[in-house]
Amino acid sequence: MVYLTRRMTFSAAHRLWSSFLSEEENYEVYAKCANPHGHGHNYILEVTVQGMPDERTGMVMNLTDMKKVINEQVVDWVDHKHLNYDVPWLEGVIPTAEMLAIKFWERLERGLPSGMLYEVKLHETENNLATYRGEA
Repeated sequence: MVYLTRRMTFSAAHRLWSSFLSEEENYEVYAKCANPHGHGHNYILEVTVQGMPDERTGMVMNLTDMKKVINEQVVDWVDHKHLNYDVPWLEGVIPTAEMLAIKFWERLERGLPSGMLYEVKLHETENNLATYRGEA
C-alpha cells in the first residue's frame, strides 16, 4: 500500500465555546480561546489517500485531482472565514482541531474515490495537531 499526502494551508478564525458549559466553565476550559470575538490560526491541512499506483500512470491519485477535491470540499469553505458563523456545515460544532478533523474527513470522503481516504491531519499551531482516520 502506498500513502500519498497533499498539504494545504488556510487561515480562519474561531471561538471555542460549549453550550453545555457555564460561562465560568467555558473560560476555565478554553481560556483565551473563549474570547468573545474569536481568534485566528494559520492552519495546515494534510490529506492522505491510500492505494497502489496505477500501472499506466505510476500514481495512486493525480495530485491535481486531489488538490481540486480538497479545495472544493474544505478549503474554499473555510479559508479566511469565521468557523463558528460562516461555514454552514460546521453549525453547532465546537471548532476544536479534533472536531474540524472529523468534519473535514466527512467532507473529503464525499469527494474522493470510495475507500481511498486514509487520514486527515490538521495542524492548528506549530505545536498542536489532530489526526483522524475515520471510524474504522
